[in-house]
Amino acid sequence: MAGFKNKENVAMAFETLMAHKFRSFLTVLGIIIGVLTVIVIASILTGMRKNIILMVEEFGTNNIFAFHLNMGPRIGGRIPRSEWMRKPLNPDDALAVKAGCPSVEDVTWEGFPWETRVAVKYKSIILRNFTFSGVPANYATITNRKIAAGRFFNESEDQHRISVAVIGPDIEKALFPMSDPVGKQMLINDRPFTVVGVTEKSKGGFMGEGNGRDNQVLIPYGAQRKMMPWEDKHFLLIQARSGQLSKALDEVESLLRRRRGVKPNEPRNFDLSTADRFIQQFDAITAQIGLIAIAISAIGLMVGGIGVMNIMLVSVTERTREIGVRKAIGATRQDITMQFLFEAMTLTAVGGLLGVVLAVAVSYIIMAFFPSLPASIPAWAVITGLTVSIAIGLIFGVWPARKAARLDPIEALRYE
Repeated sequence: MAGFKNKENVAMAFETLMAHKFRSFLTVLGIIIGVLTVIVIASILTGMRKNIILMVEEFGTNNIFAFHLNMGPRIGGRIPRSEWMRKPLNPDDALAVKAGCPSVEDVTWEGFPWETRVAVKYKSIILRNFTFSGVPANYATITNRKIAAGRFFNESEDQHRISVAVIGPDIEKALFPMSDPVGKQMLINDRPFTVVGVTEKSKGGFMGEGNGRDNQVLIPYGAQRKMMPWEDKHFLLIQARSGQLSKALDEVESLLRRRRGVKPNEPRNFDLSTADRFIQQFDAITAQIGLIAIAISAIGLMVGGIGVMNIMLVSVTERTREIGVRKAIGATRQDITMQFLFEAMTLTAVGGLLGVVLAVAVSYIIMAFFPSLPASIPAWAVITGLTVSIAIGLIFGVWPARKAARLDPIEALRYE
């Protein structure tokens, strides 16, 4: 019997909603905006997180990343002067880590231009967007770099400073759109380098544009030192033995503290990070963005709830005589209360559903117009949006429903 009454109440609610379509739409507009905001932001952040996980997995989940500057997110984006004054890490530090840390499997590094402007071109084509590094021969193994064509340079080529290069797929597309780059010569700061390999396309990245590896130009570290002997900035990549990442992290920090003269009670003057820490840092940022999104959506939902309560109070006044008739033929206070509660919840549920549909449409539009911006609609955001919208109808519909239920049937029947 209760189920039949509930179905009847929902049917009556839809009839009322359809009888005042435009008014109902304006009433739930705040709820639509609130649900839309939460789901769109959640979909973008979820898609970005998936790409971040893919990116760090490609770099290696068992790797430790070391740099003399802090690698985490910064407030304002500026590097403090105290960090600028730090001594850079160097290959000797890397070799010391490999020799002095039992839990470390292998170590490599990147030497990159900090002050030198690098120009790369092939024939008349000048490369605009790229990253340039000099790396040892074991770099490909430690960073899980797969080769799509050709090969990676070997240790002999590194030691003898041979002018060879390995490029990313975006570099191949930019410089050699119509031909195989392997075996061809390109100019790096007007010096000829032979392309010996092309790396595979990366799977993840921060904004869906890869993780920086696709537009990389890599040359042997020895060749880079020969070209730019004054450049002393290095990024160390340390591979821990299987299952010993935490132990290796402690060993590396202890060794580098000793080498850099940092006492145990002093903050370290270098940074160490891992794949898990990168994800944790990203989650900390997204949590703050999520709180902002919740605050924005809460305002929309509050406005929508007030609008629903207002329109339901108007509806009670407009239907006073109808309420009197229902009470006269036997409807109880509970029946009247449930009728108006279901009407309010139906109204907000339709608003939530419209918000979900629009959010899905907006997410696909974003992916269509901005392919570099990943979006993945999480089920929890859709369920939460619908649940909250129905709850808004329940909460803000209580007062109008109780007001309707308390009407005196005789006075209600006399109402004009």
